[in-house]
Amino acid sequence: MAKKLVIKVTAGADAPERCSQAFTVAAVAVASGVEVSLWLTGESSWFALPGRAAEFELPHAAPLPDLIDSILAAGRVTLCTQCAARRDITEDDVLKGVRIAGAQVFVQEATADDTQALVY
Repeated sequence: MAKKLVIKVTAGADAPERCSQAFTVAAVAVASGVEVSLWLTGESSWFALPGRAAEFELPHAAPLPDLIDSILAAGRVTLCTQCAARRDITEDDVLKGVRIAGAQVFVQEATADDTQALVY
């Protein structure tokens, strides 16, 4: 099993099941002791903002704010630089613990030894 899991979420409220799956897998991996780096891109970028995850609803799914909290507690959450810029999101806007970084950092993380990358 990979020692680190890098997960890129491209879906938000526009594809709720895919979005929820990504956050659920990340939270379960963190709870299992796996080092997790979750990347918010595309429509999932909005979940880097305070209160936005609380607006997300999907029947029979764990609440998104709880999943994000558990990931932030023991993993890393990154908002894509370009995605943030397209939405006028700055570092001052995001949840505490969320960083903004670009493709170079994603590629570094995703291609590191003992790393598995997933895209949702």
